[in-house]
Amino acid sequence: MNSRVPVSIEWNGRSGTLHFETGCTRVVNSYGCLLVSPRALDLQQRLRVTNLATQQKAEAVVVWAGVQRPDGWDVGVELVAADLEFWGVNL
Repeated sequence: MNSRVPVSIEWNGRSGTLHFETGCTRVVNSYGCLLVSPRALDLQQRLRVTNLATQQKAEAVVVWAGVQRPDGWDVGVELVAADLEFWGVNL
């Protein structure tokens, strides 16, 4: 479903440094989302995604790395055992 949901993402970089960014989704489903990230992310990168509208958090993994667009990088993210209500929309 096309849905722009504000999110924050957290991940540990290669050096172990914790990174924190805000972004949004282009598309959501019960398994994950197409995320717009201000930074390029590596495939298989583990993330913590926070839905800023509901404050729910979920563990996730990058499963697709897309192209850079004017508003950020397209990134496919799979949620790991997230609540089916995570996005706050009826899917």
